[in-house]
Amino acid sequence: MIDLHYWPTPNGHKITIFLEETGAAYKVFPVNIGKGDQFKPDFLKIAPNNRMPAIVDHRPADGGAPLSLFESGAILVYLAEKTGQFLPTDLRGRNNVLQWLFWQMGGLGPMAGQNHHFSLYAQEKIPYAIDRYVKETNRLYGVLDRQLAHHDYVAGDYSIADMACYPWIVPYKNQGQRLEDFPNVKRWFEAIQKRPAVVRAYALGEQIRNENTPMTDAEKKILFGQTSDTTPKA
Repeated sequence: MIDLHYWPTPNGHKITIFLEETGAAYKVFPVNIGKGDQFKPDFLKIAPNNRMPAIVDHRPADGGAPLSLFESGAILVYLAEKTGQFLPTDLRGRNNVLQWLFWQMGGLGPMAGQNHHFSLYAQEKIPYAIDRYVKETNRLYGVLDRQLAHHDYVAGDYSIADMACYPWIVPYKNQGQRLEDFPNVKRWFEAIQKRPAVVRAYALGEQIRNENTPMTDAEKKILFGQTSDTTPKA
């Protein structure tokens, strides 16, 4: 059994997609990031960066004590290696998937995340910041579109690279992007959107989201006003 500490954000969706694709047994522990659940001492023990998702695997492959992991990319690699699914074992295939996973972790996710922040959440709308991140998001969509011109999926076969990238494309309208401008991304996006496991993963997210109220201004301060001085220690 895997404990999944989760909130329905792009990074959270990555892990529910993988778990649904593989049929793994898991239990969700909601981490309401607007309420400050990510600062609770028990959560910080497994996620010292006070970010979800995080997992605790009660049956790791080595047969030892429960294993905890934070960082969505690391979790995807761990789960893929444990299950033997969605990550090739040959040298070239494996590294092809990993480079696109890291591309998402280091580029698409952070840049789209800043796009969301300055366009949607920042109380002061700063034109330079909005323009900067909308354009960088657009550039990254172009990189993805060129890759998908020659591949059905990001790294060839459907893999954890797709699971990592797809949730960051879902809010494309909020990012100031049009899928019609990226026909290969659009084709790929629509194919993944129809996968039964992806449908189930997003339905779970909506169920959890609907059980909570919209984010207030006070909750935004919790989410966006963190420093080393304000983050509780584990």
